[in-house]
Amino acid sequence: RFPPISGGMRKSVMSRIILHATSLTVPIRSQWRGVLLMGPSGIGKSDLALRALEAGFQLVSDDYSVLWASGDHIFASAPDTIAGRMEVRGIGITPQPRRPLTRVSLCVHCQLSPPERLPEAELTPVLGYDLPTLRLNPREASTVAKLLTRLRLLS
Repeated sequence: RFPPISGGMRKSVMSRIILHATSLTVPIRSQWRGVLLMGPSGIGKSDLALRALEAGFQLVSDDYSVLWASGDHIFASAPDTIAGRMEVRGIGITPQPRRPLTRVSLCVHCQLSPPERLPEAELTPVLGYDLPTLRLNPREASTVAKLLTRLRLLS
């Protein structure tokens, strides 16, 4: 279990926080499913996002995401200053098509160590709601496929 991501906010108050996370979205069975890619700078969030975009995901926000709770769900969008832009290491800041927001279905904690073979279910508390969580090494070739597999299991 992870420490709550809340900024000291309560469920009943419409609050927004900015989190160091890349947010993506992908249609699964006719519904958009949002993902928060979390982890320290340089771990590979943007590189994983770039590969995910090639696999059919759409960018919501790179590197920082605005999060808020509404109707028993967590939503993510881009801060205005970085909307529609993505850092591609070795190339620079690039314009990217994006979706304006997504309902977050999954948190991914990026780590360089290999994920457990048969992990216990994990939840990440965000603004008073527990989100399903997956730990992945963003540099493994199969990471995008694992991400899609987990999202399909949530549907």
